[in-house]
Amino acid sequence: MQEMVTELAHGVSNFHTYLVWLITGICLFVLALLLVVVARFNEKKNPVPSKTTHHTLLEVAWTIIPVLILVAIAIPSFRLLRQQLVPPQADLVVKVTGYSWYWGYEYPADQNGGFKFDSNMITEAKDRKPDQPRLLGVDNAMVVPVGKTVLVQVTSADVIHSFAVPSFAVKIDAIPGRLNEYWFKADREGVYYGQCSELCGNGHPYMPIEIRVVSEQQYAAWLTEAKKRYASTEGSAPLKLATAQ
Repeated sequence: MQEMVTELAHGVSNFHTYLVWLITGICLFVLALLLVVVARFNEKKNPVPSKTTHHTLLEVAWTIIPVLILVAIAIPSFRLLRQQLVPPQADLVVKVTGYSWYWGYEYPADQNGGFKFDSNMITEAKDRKPDQPRLLGVDNAMVVPVGKTVLVQVTSADVIHSFAVPSFAVKIDAIPGRLNEYWFKADREGVYYGQCSELCGNGHPYMPIEIRVVSEQQYAAWLTEAKKRYASTEGSAPLKLATAQ
């Protein structure tokens, strides 16, 4: 698995680690209670069992403690959810469309783009670059600048897909007739991979995602080249940003 390279992804990873330790502590506590019960309250040591019907202190404790545990989980969870659902001002918008079985990317004209292209998995080993993994390398990768807030607007042209890139903590459904939004801000240059994460037919395993995070200078050079390479006669209409409610 690739490293997390966005603030949000680091937050998700840290929250997961926090939950693992918390749940491990709870499991060990319950196990300890079971061992105490087995050791102290077996038939040999207690031939005449206790007939206690209630214990006020215990009843209060086993009500309040779980509530406090849930609060300790909910607070950082809601903080992460808000960070996910309320994106900052976007520096770049990319429209992502899922097809059976490949991805299409559109860079809006009002952000120095005005072109779109398809991204297909490279099937022949001879066509892959040395740094492209099998079943993950594509012919045309999505390219974004490092340190910039990227808003992805995700939809589908046919069936439901899911645009997922673990290193960015991005996973959003691509649904026909609906535009879903998510954002990321990569803090490190590199090549990051994802895959469709929704069963969408017999080509589901073969629609990878490749995102290249480059410097601003490299991104500007790529934009210039991409305009020539992917330019269409009709161009790409400016994308309208949705307003968070």
